[in-house]
Amino acid sequence: MKVRITPSVIFIIMLGMLLSGCEKEQTGTGENLQTLPTAEVTVGKVEKRIAENQVEIVGTVQAVVQAEISAKISGNIVAMPVDLGSRVKQGELLVEISAGEISAQVQQAKAQLEQARRNLLREENLLKKNAATPEMVKSLQDSARIAEAAYRETITMLEYARVTAPFTGIVTRKHANIGDLATPGKPLLNIEAENNLQVLTDIPEAMILQINKGDRLKVFVPSVGLTVEGTVAEVSPTADPSSRTAPIKLRIPADEKLRSGQFARVTLAMAQAETLTVPAAAVVSFGQMQKVFVVIDGKARLRLVRTGAQGDDYIEILSGLEEEETVVAGGNHMLLDGQPVIVQ
Repeated sequence: MKVRITPSVIFIIMLGMLLSGCEKEQTGTGENLQTLPTAEVTVGKVEKRIAENQVEIVGTVQAVVQAEISAKISGNIVAMPVDLGSRVKQGELLVEISAGEISAQVQQAKAQLEQARRNLLREENLLKKNAATPEMVKSLQDSARIAEAAYRETITMLEYARVTAPFTGIVTRKHANIGDLATPGKPLLNIEAENNLQVLTDIPEAMILQINKGDRLKVFVPSVGLTVEGTVAEVSPTADPSSRTAPIKLRIPADEKLRSGQFARVTLAMAQAETLTVPAAAVVSFGQMQKVFVVIDGKARLRLVRTGAQGDDYIEILSGLEEEETVVAGGNHMLLDGQPVIVQ
């Protein structure tokens, strides 16, 4: 008898062979898992830890004492014996402005004062001889006082031609040079006192009442890798309606690495809360995910976790583990899911 093999029969035979091959492959995989070598590991526990809820805000390092130097009179700058970075002492000359007109006014006021005094002296002598009236003497006394006040005014204006340092510090900015025209209110220099720094930052309005003068906060300056403790010196009692924040100032200790204008991070420690943690070595990163191996019945079981804050020797676990579970803390980089383990 002849057997006719149709295309449908051929398809059924090939499908059966394919399924048979898959079953053998799966069986072989199961045998491979059962023959995985036993790995020696160290373990740790998932523990609860009291953690501070911390909020980090940005700030700027500033000098506590700083000033923008400008002129009080108009005139060309004839001398500026300082440069950027120059250290100056209080009273030292910063800028000298030409003041020819004011000098002439001083001479004129001085001459008028001398004339007023001579007239007064003459009338006083005449009054002693009953040759003058008291009213005339009093009028000349008033004239002399007016002339004296005018003279003192011109002297003061002449002193404004020499701009001196209001305190000991360092020149941080220079807005003008010799030959430039100085006008009242136009900035010429910026000067700051050294080794007396603070951090200016803005805190959210919801935290204003939790910050008090004298509180100590951690300040980190990333550019120099320096962490210092700042003391709250000023707290604004009101919030900015546009940003919903309030400015505070923190005094920080002097350090040769710190400079005005540096970027800083201020940590605000808020209410405490409990959190789950594991040894830092228990968390293994791969790609954008993080995994932890949990020991169950002598085997390593893979868990994907979501981590939070990291300390010196621990990592916060936000999800993926339960308290008191045993995790692999050493020898976990080459582990496979389901691999037998033995604790050292």
